[in-house]
Amino acid sequence: MTSDNVVQSDMAAVRRATWRRLLVVLPVTAFAGLAIVLAGGLTRNASDIPSALIGKPVPEFSLPPVQGRKLGLSSGDLPGSVSLVNVFASWCVACREEHPVFMQLAASRKVPLHGLNYKDRPDDAARWLNTMGDPYTRTGADLNGRVAIDWGVYGIPETFVVSVDGRIAYKYIGAVTQEALDKTILPLVERLRAEAKERQP
Repeated sequence: MTSDNVVQSDMAAVRRATWRRLLVVLPVTAFAGLAIVLAGGLTRNASDIPSALIGKPVPEFSLPPVQGRKLGLSSGDLPGSVSLVNVFASWCVACREEHPVFMQLAASRKVPLHGLNYKDRPDDAARWLNTMGDPYTRTGADLNGRVAIDWGVYGIPETFVVSVDGRIAYKYIGAVTQEALDKTILPLVERLRAEAKERQP
């Protein structure tokens, strides 16, 4: 074998070894990158996920009342005062967790709380509110879930803060805790009220 042939054979062997290393390293590197991205997602607080509707007017909608209630909920009901809109259902376990917090909030009369009942059977929704207590000023029955989709709801429960001018100011994902209410939601309600007063002529 000539020296040229030896060199070419050695170079081919080096290329093969390089490709073998790449075939091992690339998948490992890709897997590691994916793991980092997923880990970041898992450690992120779900309630901090931003909504594309923040700062925009609430979507146009009009819902009939939940069975047994007199007042439904529509976009026209929201402007005029800072309020909360809570998306809930009788079949939602996390909704049961936050319900006592909302019952206390309703008793305090600190801010109007409206309910958007998501994909619930009318009898179940009525029974749930009759049994657990009804903290809502108005409650709309979103039987097919279309309104919740328009609000950008990912999963329930979700709670929105709506400003005096009917714009979505904040979105909280998950069960509202007393801490979240006291440290985040109610201070925002007060700030929005103060800003609205400053804008008055």
